[in-house]
Amino acid sequence: MKITCLIIDDEQLARELLREYIEHIPDLSVIGEASKGKDAVEMIDSLKPDLIFLDVQMPGMNGFDVLDEIEHDPFVIFTTAYDQYAIQAFEKNAVDYLLKPLDQERFKLAIERAINRMKLEQNN
Repeated sequence: MKITCLIIDDEQLARELLREYIEHIPDLSVIGEASKGKDAVEMIDSLKPDLIFLDVQMPGMNGFDVLDEIEHDPFVIFTTAYDQYAIQAFEKNAVDYLLKPLDQERFKLAIERAINRMKLEQNN
């Protein structure tokens, strides 16, 4: 199963780390990156990724605003330094919620959850 991903984070170092982690998982393919919410909305709706890695706090438009604006419905793994948004993230049907600084083992667990949820939804 090949899974297309978008990385959405205003911090370049966070995007680079996510890209590095993703490169170690053969089933994942990064098809783009965005550092602003407005760009993220456009990319999600035009590229239609299977999975997005979404930061909560970004200038102009936060991650929840992005989810409210998109038409395409990708699987979502939040990546943020703030634990107080976890409940809100799961109310938005997030697959997982990763706290920064990101840990590679925890990242792998999030990917396993995403793949399992994708398989479940394909079978329904």
